[in-house]
Amino acid sequence: MQGKHKCFTMLPLWLLHMCIFLLNGSGVWAGDARKPNVLLIVCDDLNCDLGTYGHPLVKSPNIDGLAKSGFQFDQAHCQYPLCGPSRASFMTGLYPDQTLVQRNAIYIRERVPNVFTLPQAFRSAGYFATRIGKIYHYNVPKHIGTSGHDDPYSWNYTINPRGRDNTDESLIFSLRPGSFGGTLSWLAAEGDDEEQTDGIAALEAIERLQHHQRSGQPFFLAVGLYRPHTPYVAPKKYFDLYPLEKIELPMVPANYLDSLPPPAANCISRKKDQLNLPPSVAKQAMQAYYASISFADAQVGRILEELERLQLRQNTIVVFTSDHGYHMGEHGHWQKTTLFENATRVPLIISGPGITPQGRSDIPVEMVDIYPTLTELCEITAPEYLAGQSLSQTLMGDKDLLRGSALTQFEEGYSLRTARYRFTAWGESGQQGIELYDHETDPEEMHNLAGTAEFAEIEIELSAALKSRVEAARQPPAGVQQILDYVPRNVPQPLD
Repeated sequence: MQGKHKCFTMLPLWLLHMCIFLLNGSGVWAGDARKPNVLLIVCDDLNCDLGTYGHPLVKSPNIDGLAKSGFQFDQAHCQYPLCGPSRASFMTGLYPDQTLVQRNAIYIRERVPNVFTLPQAFRSAGYFATRIGKIYHYNVPKHIGTSGHDDPYSWNYTINPRGRDNTDESLIFSLRPGSFGGTLSWLAAEGDDEEQTDGIAALEAIERLQHHQRSGQPFFLAVGLYRPHTPYVAPKKYFDLYPLEKIELPMVPANYLDSLPPPAANCISRKKDQLNLPPSVAKQAMQAYYASISFADAQVGRILEELERLQLRQNTIVVFTSDHGYHMGEHGHWQKTTLFENATRVPLIISGPGITPQGRSDIPVEMVDIYPTLTELCEITAPEYLAGQSLSQTLMGDKDLLRGSALTQFEEGYSLRTARYRFTAWGESGQQGIELYDHETDPEEMHNLAGTAEFAEIEIELSAALKSRVEAARQPPAGVQQILDYVPRNVPQPLD
């Protein structure tokens, strides 16, 4: 294993147990079976191109199997379609206008220094919290093997795997030679899974599961996989799963950008070297992305298999998700940073004790809901200021609509996804443009209905709903210090 780096504060075993007992306000010993463990698996830049979400080509048997054993949310949405802001949001249970993290390369406590993160809540309840790989923001690939922009207060133990995908950079093809993190780039790699960073992460996760099975201490284990983030690197066998002749490219009408407000068109066209790709190059990029998904799925499978073998599965809540969605040529765009469904929608699967198997919901939910859901399922006290809503009742079979919409923002735009519509306003009160899409007739969001007489009443209704949601999402969280002198949102975004 290359670049293996661990941080751990060593304590005598008796003192460690005493600390765990004292930190657990309920007075329940760490090994008590009533305390479910948590395994949080987060892929990087993964959209819903998965078998369980209906993709006709992508092979993801392990994630699909997790969905069959648990509950799948078909309309889960991130709060900001960029790695750093999204991760800061769901790890704190706050909206980006509350964390003030709206670009990459920010440590969360530079903006909200006394925030109480999701793993902190578990640590305070006597859980042992471990991070493996990327959970908070990292620049990829240059931060692989380091702590990136991690929050050290969140964890008892951290592991930063580093594999040959990092050392093989000279072999990677890129549309812009030497640029990988924010540019379409890929490599069908030699060697085995275990030589790649995510393969090493799976091995480390297996080792931690074995440790906790022996110790009996409840754990919060967060495994952050780097794939399928660019560069799309995976062993060659995964590329072989996707012959180029089977890959179909999305169709985009001529002059499509003219139908969009200028900020939306700018989101799509900002990366000039990724516009109007030759079909042969576009298919290679899609093949590499799909290969990276199948590679990541294999690592998920290895971790889940060990969880089952150790007989920990029946008392472990497993959450699988991604930090945001991703375009693969839809709308003529590649990668993230739009307010279309492709960039906002994420996979969200939750499995565990008491959760309805083969459950499924198309109710819009948000990534900020993960924090209150996990703390409620584990009967852990959460901060009162959390913006999210617990999904625990939905997981148990209740069909309550919760808030009934999902809110996402990017730069000066805010977008609301309801069960039927997407409504997006750019600038305060939409001065820079409005978008309205009807998912019953236009699931690809290609026909902007804003300004049409037929949908005038719907537009007024959704405009008011969005305004109300944005006002609530901007409320300072009670008791959380905010550092307000941050870089404004209109500063160009690092997009790695």
